[in-house]
Amino acid sequence: MKQSEELRMTYSGIFTQKGQQMVRVSFERGKDFAEGILPSGKMEKSSGFTSEETQQLSKYLLQNADDIIKRAKHVNPLRSWMGKD
Repeated sequence: MKQSEELRMTYSGIFTQKGQQMVRVSFERGKDFAEGILPSGKMEKSSGFTSEETQQLSKYLLQNADDIIKRAKHVNPLRSWMGKD
């Protein structure tokens, strides 16, 4: 990955889709972005990241899934939306 720019990761709270609990994870680096989903680790969208970089991000999601999901359980979407976090 480009070392000159900071990579920022954000994640949603837990949501249920087709009976499965999921978390949406976004990565940003300048104008580049990538979006993945847990628990699958699949990268669903990206712009500006190479295919190798998106594979690395997917691997990161899978390796850190338990921790990210645990943290996502504490996200309160309404409070975040209102700027109270």
